Amino acid sequence: MRREFEEQLKEMQLKLIKMGSVCEEAIDLCVRMLHGEAEEGGGKLVSRFEFETDGLEREIESICMKLLLLQQPVAKDLRAISAALRMISDLERIGDQADDIAELAPHIAKGSHSKLHIDAMAKMASNMVTGSIDAYVKQDLDLARDIQKQDDIVDGLFDKVKSELMVLLEKKAVSAEEALDFIMAAKYFERIADHAVNVAEWVEYSITGSHKKYDIKEGLQ
Repeated sequence: MRREFEEQLKEMQLKLIKMGSVCEEAIDLCVRMLHGEAEEGGGKLVSRFEFETDGLEREIESICMKLLLLQQPVAKDLRAISAALRMISDLERIGDQADDIAELAPHIAKGSHSKLHIDAMAKMASNMVTGSIDAYVKQDLDLARDIQKQDDIVDGLFDKVKSELMVLLEKKAVSAEEALDFIMAAKYFERIADHAVNVAEWVEYSITGSHKKYDIKEGLQ
């Protein structure tokens, strides 16, 4: 029974890694689209990534439910499964937000304004997604906590994007419509980072049994 449990748990972890990888691919493609460098049909590809994350969410949920109902896990194993069920919801939302960015990208790519800080936001958000999944698989508490701290950096970059846009608007270097599209894309990247933080917080819970937002304090077992 234990061997079967471990095999199913490993399958679930591999699918989680895949789901995180798909999210990262979607984010990276969105950045290329913002620069007008993506291949034709990039928006449709991001939508396919979103569809894939939806499917992986259902598959992981199914495995978790089987583990909970048939294997009767206890203590740390139970936390790992419970955390995964919460994490996949955030990963699915990341896929949705990448799709939202892809819809805006063709309009933003036509502009000549600098994308320096939104690029930095995108890169950090993508790394946070990858890092949070890596922390879960490796049960790396330090990495999970480091991911959570990076959210402040992304928030700071978002403030810089807003300041840059205000300057460009004052100079009439961009239209109000262009600025709105750009700030919405930046906001989606900020939300992606927020979801990565949520994942990292559930990783911390899976390791320690504590979750500060939900006031859960089970203690290490």
